[in-house]
Amino acid sequence: MNEPLPTKVVAAVQALESPASAWIYDPAQLTARLAAVRAALPEWTVLYAMKACANPAIVAAAAAAADGIECASGGELAAARAAGAARLAFSGPAKTPADLRAAADSPVPLCVHVESVRELDLLAAAGFAGPVALRVNRGRALPGSHRMAGAPTPFGMDEADAAAAADRALDLGLDLAGFHLHAVSNCLDAAAYAAHALEALAWSQRAAAGRFALRYVNVGGGLGADPRGDVIDLDALAGALGGAAGRFRAAGVEPVVEPGRYLAAPAGWYAAEVVDVKTVGGQAFAVVRGGTHHFRLPAAWGYAHPFRIVPGPREGGVLTDVEVRVCGELCTPRDVLNGGQWVSSIGAGDRLVFADAGAYGWEISHDRFLGHPGPDLVVID
Repeated sequence: MNEPLPTKVVAAVQALESPASAWIYDPAQLTARLAAVRAALPEWTVLYAMKACANPAIVAAAAAAADGIECASGGELAAARAAGAARLAFSGPAKTPADLRAAADSPVPLCVHVESVRELDLLAAAGFAGPVALRVNRGRALPGSHRMAGAPTPFGMDEADAAAAADRALDLGLDLAGFHLHAVSNCLDAAAYAAHALEALAWSQRAAAGRFALRYVNVGGGLGADPRGDVIDLDALAGALGGAAGRFRAAGVEPVVEPGRYLAAPAGWYAAEVVDVKTVGGQAFAVVRGGTHHFRLPAAWGYAHPFRIVPGPREGGVLTDVEVRVCGELCTPRDVLNGGQWVSSIGAGDRLVFADAGAYGWEISHDRFLGHPGPDLVVID
């Protein structure tokens, strides 16, 4: 993360009213990442997992550039439709009857990723006529920040139950298209992710044989983009996958991947103005307007998110040549965005900008605590 901030981001930060706290989004960054995924994986259908970033401008850009949007709630379905998505996938472990009725009524083509036999029954009762894919918890544990499969989790059904679930779907007259095999979030290991995708394709072919005509295999998301800057190597991933996806597509099976984090991470910056600097017990602090109630990921993951300083009209003291801990305005010592970064100087009035923050930033934050004002939401073009 040594690259300078884009000029238009600096301009947007400088234009904020003081004391500044804002999320800044650039949909073009998502579009560029999506183009890179398409270039590396031309035989794959690409759905955007909007849980990573649901800013309307970001979702609209994904709706225009991706093959569709993967949603994980009824609210996300409505937002994706409003953004103009031409195709939807509906995931999530706790779908309500109302959610599934909404899926049945969707005017946009939609595939439901079914978590259990209960959902199959509810879909049939709702008169759902679209395709369904069984989400199965199977396969090896993958390196990443969140493992959804390869260990007991509440996501999907046990592999041993998949055959009976497939039979139940067919008995109910549902259009069983294939499988959803999302296994991990934020995998940076291209070889491991490729092995997962190849195993998912091969397993799906075996599981469908003799039961139904397989035409859809969604290997899930998980393309890694660490918030400190590392990303999965798309060229290495493409090389490890070889031509498998093309062979499956030629046989009438659609290989699908649903990245969210990888696409959204570079499209968002969090900006927070320094309101005070101090030294306590030998530790230098910069206290900002904002904090983890706007940008929770550093506290949730326990890491220090790198920042850049956009200098402001400094008021009061200035700290120089110091390792500074950046903390927010909440009444808790866990409100920390960066536990220690060296700076040449910092003072009240400066604005700190946290790049590569667009994925799981504002969406997972706890903004109601203490009733502080929310951040501004700014879209640049």
